[in-house]
Amino acid sequence: MDDTADTRWKTDPEAPDAAEHAAEGGGVDELDRRVAAAAMRLAAGQGWRNTGLLAIARAAGVPPGAFYRRFPSRSDVLAAVSRVADTAVLADEAPVSPDESARDRLFDVMMRRYDALLPYRDGLRSVVRDLRREPLTALAFSRHFGRSMAWMLRAAGVEADRTGGALFVAGLGAVQARVMRVFLEDDSADLSRTMAALDSELRRAERWAGALRRRSGRASPTESPPPPQGTGETAGEPGSASAG
Repeated sequence: MDDTADTRWKTDPEAPDAAEHAAEGGGVDELDRRVAAAAMRLAAGQGWRNTGLLAIARAAGVPPGAFYRRFPSRSDVLAAVSRVADTAVLADEAPVSPDESARDRLFDVMMRRYDALLPYRDGLRSVVRDLRREPLTALAFSRHFGRSMAWMLRAAGVEADRTGGALFVAGLGAVQARVMRVFLEDDSADLSRTMAALDSELRRAERWAGALRRRSGRASPTESPPPPQGTGETAGEPGSASAG
């Protein structure tokens, strides 16, 4: 990791407009996309642990000052990757279909998120491998990751702000942590292995949630997302499975 070795400012000729864009204070989504793409490209080529913040800023064509204001730490760079994927999912403003189960809606939302992460997969594979050696970065990112999972629940029409919402967020995070392992190695043309893994995990979580509701005497199980499952993983998946 090299955040300070070369402090001379150089921009990447492939990103000539990013500095002006950032200096004007606009284009936050575009800035996230540039930084996410640059970070994952560097991570894929040289490993996440060898990718410093200044190197990412240079590759994205963003001046250090503008980069610092938006991405002061490595966890903030990983959060940008998540925001790009989340924004792609949330751009679909189609109303939630009442004819679909919560599980089916979550399946659709999460697969759209994997599709958005596909361009970054090589870099994410390096992040997953190297982040185990950066527990503080992983811990800091877990906060961003929890917010991301909460918004994926909302996108699926499952209210994450009601009582018990934190449990639902943690449950979806646990599902994501397992499925991400498959996604990172899925060489199928249509992500069929990822789809199968996601479907299996959501069905298992749904059964777990149903059993929990029956034991607690609750009704109307169809709108509940998956609760955490009994594993050693946490919902903040960077420390366990991924940084998506």
